This record gives sequence, C-alpha cells and structure tokens, in this order.
Amino acid sequence: MTTETPDPRVRTWTPVCRAVALLLGPYAEVVLHDATADRVLAIWNPMTPRTPGDPSLLGELDTLDPSAPDVYGPYEKLLPDGRRLSSVSAVLRDDAGRPSAVLCVNLDRGPLEHAAALLAGFAAPTAPRPEPLFERDWTERMNDVIGGYVRAHGRPLERFGREDRLAVLRELDQAGVFAVRRAVPAVATALRVSRSTAYTLLAELKQAPEPRQASESWQAPENQQAPESRHRHPGADESE
Repeated sequence: MTTETPDPRVRTWTPVCRAVALLLGPYAEVVLHDATADRVLAIWNPMTPRTPGDPSLLGELDTLDPSAPDVYGPYEKLLPDGRRLSSVSAVLRDDAGRPSAVLCVNLDRGPLEHAAALLAGFAAPTAPRPEPLFERDWTERMNDVIGGYVRAHGRPLERFGREDRLAVLRELDQAGVFAVRRAVPAVATALRVSRSTAYTLLAELKQAPEPRQASESWQAPENQQAPESRHRHPGADESE
C-alpha cells in the first residue's frame, strides 16, 4: 500500500488485500475503492501512477440492484502501455446491504502468455522424422513398441505383470528386434527387468503357441467326433 489512512474499510480489508498481493505479486495489482466517494482508498503493487485519493471512475454504484451479483469477472482490461489484464471486481457491502467498497484484482497476463507460447513452441512438432536416418535403428522400434504398449494400456512399466511382458516381447519379436545381436540386454533394461528374466520370458514365449493357435487347438478335440458317435449301438456297422 502506498500510503496510510485511518479509514475503517482499509483497516478491515487490508489483510485480505495484502494476502492476494503477496500471493500473486508482482504480477497482480490489488485496489480498494471507495464506492461512495468514487476514489481509490488503497492500492498494492500499483501498475499505473494512480495513488490513494485519485478518482476511481467506477460509475454510480448506488444504482446497483441489491440482488445483483457482488463478484464480476474475470474480464479483460488494457493498460496504456499495451499490457492486457484479467480483472475481477468484488462489491463489498455494509450491514445495510449498500455498496461500501469495491475490491479489484488486476492480473498482468503478459508473463502467462509468454510462458504459454514458450511451452507451446516446445510441445509442437517441428517436422516429420527423416525415416531413412532411422530405418536401421532397432532401438527406435524397441522404444515405439514398449512406449506404445504403455500408452495403449495406461499402465507404467513398474506395474507390468508377466502377461504384459510376454505381450511386449511378442511384439518386439514380430518387429524383428531380437534379430539384432545384443538386443536382449537392451530390452531387459527398457522393461526394467534382469537379463535372466528377459531370457526366461523369451524361452517361454518361443515354446508357447500363438494365442489364436492355442484357441484353435483347444477347440479341436471337441470337433473330432460327433456327439452321437459316442452312443453307437452294439450292432452298428463299424465301417459307417
């Protein structure tokens, strides 16, 4: 606050105004206006040359409907130097319900907009990946398979179970990763398991049939013999 005043409204609302100014400063200006005299009562982190006692230029607040909302915004304001603000105004009423003061918080949007533009620039794709440079990079294929599985299932590597690891190893095998020498240690590191665990899972994977083949082999015994053949009469012709 730029000056001291004995106004009871300032004494009442100073802790609130100081708290907001400390939290958002130096990017927020907090102003307490006199709603009856239309002048600035106090100001914290001023963004313009105005000081307590200057005109508030808020208009005729005594025309506000008592049932009207007491909080307005956020709305946009513009400073003479071109800075854009997001502002919120709160009408503070006395015991009789009449507007007594107005608390305004003006937040400078410039730093936030600069930060958003910077982050958007880093996040935006720049150009397509030059595939000829990565055609032989098997580690890229490994990362694509493992990262794709994590994203598709929403499960981090730390929560992978045996079936998850087997599914990933199967995809890596189909992608030709294990045709590369010393690929298993790299895969084990990426999956955060030991080399022995990776080799054990790979051996199990090679011995196990494909999921579809396993399903077909499970159905085969049921189709080998018609149900009525199990109840043939003793005199039935065996050549039928």
